[in-house]
Amino acid sequence: MIKEIPDCPVEITLMLIGNRWKVLILRELLTGTKRFGELKKSIGCITQKVLTSNLRDMESSGLLTRKVYAEIPPKVEYTLTETGYSLKPILDSMVKWGTVYKKIHN
Repeated sequence: MIKEIPDCPVEITLMLIGNRWKVLILRELLTGTKRFGELKKSIGCITQKVLTSNLRDMESSGLLTRKVYAEIPPKVEYTLTETGYSLKPILDSMVKWGTVYKKIHN
């Protein structure tokens, strides 16, 4: 969990999802539960180490849950929490803005 929450709401949001990978992880999990390999494949050029680190950070921040199944090979699934799903309007706004930007600058 966050050790110290800043006063500024924008800073809080950036602290939670302020890097490229976390936003892309959110994008993928908004469509439903995913396994580690599915996330890695759909995100593309992310390393296993960076994906693991970001997933752990997002889990500790309460944005997603991690479910481990006791089987061989191990099966691990990631699902957004209610807090994670509450970021959907932010990502929707990013899609809208990015689409307009692309049209203007393409």
